Amino acid sequence: MAAFARTSPISLHPDHPNHQTPQTHKPKALSFSHNLHTHHLSFKKTQELSLLVINTSSSSSSITTHNPNSDICELCLVGNLEKALKHLESMQELQIFVEEDAFVALLRLCEWKRAYDEGTIVYSYVSNSTSRLSVRLGNALLSMFVRFGDLGNAWYVFGKMEERDVFSWNVLVGGYAKAGFFDEALDLYHRMLWVGIKPDVYTFPCVLRSCGGVPDLDRGREVHVHVLRFGFESDVDVVNALITMYVKCGDVQSARLVFDRMPRRDRISWNAMISGYFENGECLEGLRLFFSMRELSVNPDLMTMTSVISACELLGDERLGGQVHGYVIRTEFGAEVSVYNSLIQMYSSVGNWDEAEKVFSRMEHKDVVSWTAMISAYENNMLPAKALETYKLMELEGVLPDEITLSSVLSACACLGRLDMGVKLHELANRTGHISYVLVANTLIDMYSKCKCIDKALDVFHSIPEKNVISWTSIILGLRINNRSFEALIFFRQMKLSLKPNSVTLISVLSACARIGALMCGKEIHAHALRTGVGLDGFLPNALLNMYVRCGRMRPAWNQFNMHKQDVAAWNILLTGYAERGQGAHAVELFQRMVGSNVNPNDITFISLLCACSRSGMVTEGLEYFHSMQHKYCITPNRKHYACVVDLLGRAGKLEDAHEFILKMPIEPDPAIWGALLNACRILHQVELGELAARHIFEKDTTSVGYYILLCNLYADSGKWDEVAKVRKTMRQRGLIVDPGCSWVEIKGKVHAFLSGDNFHPQIMEIKAVLEGFYEKMKAAGFNGPEKSSMDEVEASKAEIFCGHSERLAIAYALINTAPGMPIWVTKNLFMCQSCHNTVKFITKVVRREISVRDTQQFHHFKDGLCSCGDVGYWGKSDI
Repeated sequence: MAAFARTSPISLHPDHPNHQTPQTHKPKALSFSHNLHTHHLSFKKTQELSLLVINTSSSSSSITTHNPNSDICELCLVGNLEKALKHLESMQELQIFVEEDAFVALLRLCEWKRAYDEGTIVYSYVSNSTSRLSVRLGNALLSMFVRFGDLGNAWYVFGKMEERDVFSWNVLVGGYAKAGFFDEALDLYHRMLWVGIKPDVYTFPCVLRSCGGVPDLDRGREVHVHVLRFGFESDVDVVNALITMYVKCGDVQSARLVFDRMPRRDRISWNAMISGYFENGECLEGLRLFFSMRELSVNPDLMTMTSVISACELLGDERLGGQVHGYVIRTEFGAEVSVYNSLIQMYSSVGNWDEAEKVFSRMEHKDVVSWTAMISAYENNMLPAKALETYKLMELEGVLPDEITLSSVLSACACLGRLDMGVKLHELANRTGHISYVLVANTLIDMYSKCKCIDKALDVFHSIPEKNVISWTSIILGLRINNRSFEALIFFRQMKLSLKPNSVTLISVLSACARIGALMCGKEIHAHALRTGVGLDGFLPNALLNMYVRCGRMRPAWNQFNMHKQDVAAWNILLTGYAERGQGAHAVELFQRMVGSNVNPNDITFISLLCACSRSGMVTEGLEYFHSMQHKYCITPNRKHYACVVDLLGRAGKLEDAHEFILKMPIEPDPAIWGALLNACRILHQVELGELAARHIFEKDTTSVGYYILLCNLYADSGKWDEVAKVRKTMRQRGLIVDPGCSWVEIKGKVHAFLSGDNFHPQIMEIKAVLEGFYEKMKAAGFNGPEKSSMDEVEASKAEIFCGHSERLAIAYALINTAPGMPIWVTKNLFMCQSCHNTVKFITKVVRREISVRDTQQFHHFKDGLCSCGDVGYWGKSDI
């Protein structure tokens, strides 16, 4: 018989190479003669035979008519599989004929005991005894293999059967449907009809489940017609399957028509329709049907109640959820663990973790789902510490975590930076095998990334055999937050070769593009979003807006802003863009437009606004906006706002006012606030006050490299090189490393990265020659070049350490590889030092090109020997 399933794993032909006949036993061909005297038996075999066929109770020792096959059947009836198999083996060795009843009894017992190995042994005997199978024996084999999930052998048995009845087809169709091979199951069903087998009441539930599993509404409707044609429209089980099929295919209206026309309904009918509404997002209709069910005095069961609680979760209706909770307590469901688990999840989803905690504490018996639900409730409600405490209690109770538990606890570790515990959970996942779940591996990537162990995250990523979209998105985001944006773009291009990115992936990649100024890559993503229709989803429009702003392209940014919903986040992004450029007047004007558009500002709005005022010297306006936050907009200032005000006063030279402002703060200042004062002291060379600020900083934060760099620069600018050496020594002792200077420039859609002191670039000789030419011209023009400046060797060394001069390499490369007159855009990971600032100003004057450099704090737009920062960067007035 030819193969007919579209993508079936094995041919029906008995000689197909995929035939998996067990090789454990290779019995000889059976003799079906009962004449034992024709065989030459050893004394031992004679004794074994006598046990089977001789009635020892007879005084005359005469041979009886007792059939040993009945012994196997009796042993199977009492469930003694081991002894039954020994009888079978003895019969085979003695070449006694094994009847079909014995084989069937053995196969059914193997199926019932889930004894796969023993079942294959019996199958090997059957295979060697006959080449064709009867319907009864074939069905027993089919049922056993399908129960074991061995569709390969089931398919082979099906092909060897001389005849097949409706049970044969039902078993195989059901096996494929249960294994998720829905198309194959439907093809088998149509073949069944083609050979003239009439389906019965057991056929349609499997076939309809396959239609819903695809989902294929057209084929489902075709099967509905068959249900009517064969007269099963009144069978409750079949009609329930029809309802489930329609709701799985998203056609709730047709499901309801079928439900309403049912002459008789059971609880499964009600549950199928109610849960169908919930699955398709029509929770209110599902709840109305639940109330109708109660009015008709149909008692709900466990499935009904868990579905209703889940609907309250989806609706976010805590009040209704509380009423359902009260109903549950009054009924017999009050002791069901699964109901309590659903209640915990419901309360967690609406943010009422306190009530979820009460439900959890009242549970007499808690399973792994209960513990996981409570851990997830804490984690989802931004209480990671409580999540870890609960997990530790779970361990003490001896409950083993599952993959979802591990994922939730790892997320909590990521939030708290608990690398130690995350590593232990990783080891546990390896021991228990849970690391094979992509969910666990993805969460490990996120945990390691947030704990600044990106190499560990990469190891986990590469160990995943089948990576999904979340795997790629997690590693791309991890690379981005660990300042490896260049690699993030490489991974994104690799991902696109095998998977379609979602909106979260695109947002992560756009963040990487914004970080290194990869405009063309960002534009490609923009085009992809428009082509695929994901451009309007969630935060993606604002991610695109942020990319254009961070890449310094305000005109495209305004186009993006005007084309989409102008929420407070979009306004904040534009405000931040103007703040980075030191364009305080534009920022103030934009803020007024924002308020005039009836968009309420939030705390981030005022951070951007205060930064813009600070960098533009707009002290009066900045203080006015700070005071209006609480009085006019009812926003309580946080520490970031206070830091902005300190920076505002400090940059304006009002250091004493800034210090006094800190002392009078209603909240305790954090290192960032003192850091703003330290930065202002560095600009104005106020060592004493700067040292005071540094002492406050290092009382609370000894690991942030940036504060050490600020202090080093303060001492260096004031000529205190001994103090610089002390700070550098402290940094080395504490294992603090300054990131090497790196700059990125995009040429013809490709991003090029340049590290400080990079001597391995293919065009390094040309780059150095271009720079040497500029240095010679600077000296000839009477300017202090970078090699012989007013700085002594130690100061030059300081600039090398904290700047790296990598932007010079990027600019020289761009000058070589772009057409004359083309603007150059460079992004840098460190501050831009005074020497580089002066050099780039000179270059723009010579080559008559616009060059933009974005460092960690602001944009420097150079044109005709001038900079948009007004020659006031982080070091005061320049020399040129």
